[in-house]
Amino acid sequence: MKSQEEFNFQRIKDAIEFLTKNHLRQPSLEAAATHVHMSPEHFQKMFTEWAGTSPKKFLQYVSIEHAKRIIHSSPQISLFETAEKTGLSSTSRLHDLFVRIEGMTPAEYKNEGKNLTISYSFNSSPFGKVIVANTSKGICHIAFEEDEAKAVSDLKSRFPQAAFNLQHHDLQEKALSVFRKSSEDISEIKLHLKGTEFQLKVWESLLKIPLGQLSTYGAIAESIGHPKAARAVGTAIGSNPIAFLIPCHRVIQSSGIFGGYMWGPSRKTAIIGWECVCSGEG
Repeated sequence: MKSQEEFNFQRIKDAIEFLTKNHLRQPSLEAAATHVHMSPEHFQKMFTEWAGTSPKKFLQYVSIEHAKRIIHSSPQISLFETAEKTGLSSTSRLHDLFVRIEGMTPAEYKNEGKNLTISYSFNSSPFGKVIVANTSKGICHIAFEEDEAKAVSDLKSRFPQAAFNLQHHDLQEKALSVFRKSSEDISEIKLHLKGTEFQLKVWESLLKIPLGQLSTYGAIAESIGHPKAARAVGTAIGSNPIAFLIPCHRVIQSSGIFGGYMWGPSRKTAIIGWECVCSGEG
C-alpha cells in the first residue's frame, strides 16, 4: 500500500506531466486541477505544500522554453538566481553535500560483488518509493521503483555474487536525509560504487553540479578532460546506480530540452523543480 506521501507525489507527478506537455498554452489552475480530479483549492494547497511554490510559478520554472532561455542567454546564471527574479519562494536547505566516492577494488569489480554483503530497504520519498542499498563501505545503490520485486531483481543483477539482507542501516538513513527539505545538517555520505574509471570520473563530476543548477553533457565531457566524449558521457550518466544523490537529473541537452531519465522524464522534471525551490537560504 502506498504511503500518503507517495500518493501525493503520484498526483503531483500527473499534474506536472499535464503542465509540461501543455506549457505553450499555459494551462490554468482549474485545468490542471481537473486533470488530477481535484478541486482548484485543494490542488493549489497540495502542490504548494509539496513543491514550496504555486503550480503557476512551478510551471514557469520547469518549462522547456524557460530552460532554453537560461542555457542560451545566460549560461553563467544559476537557476536559483533566475527563480529569485521571477519571485519563486525558497526554503532553507543545506547547499553543499559532500559525497566521497570509493570505487570497488578491481577484484570486487571482476567478481561481481562476491564476498560483499549488501543491506537494502524500501522507503518513501517525495518522488515515490525508493530502494536504498549499502555495503559496509557506503551506499552502492539507490533507485526509484514502485515494484519491490523488480527493484530487488535490478539490484541483484548489479551484484550477482553478493549476499543480500533486507534491513535498514545507518548509512541508508544518512542518504535518505537528502529528501528532507528541512534538513540542516547532512553528514558526509560515502558511496561504494562499481564502475569503470571513466564512469567514476563522470559520476564524480555530477556531484559538483550545485543544487538548483543544470549542466549539459558537453560541459560534463569538458570537465573531465574529454571534450569530444559527450555521447560517452551520456552513456555513463545513463548507467548511474545512485538516483538523486548522484544528480544525473541535473544534466540536460544543450538545446535546453530536459531529455530522458532512467527513472522517468516526469520524475526528472519534478526533481529539478523541487530542488529549485529548495535551494535558497530562506
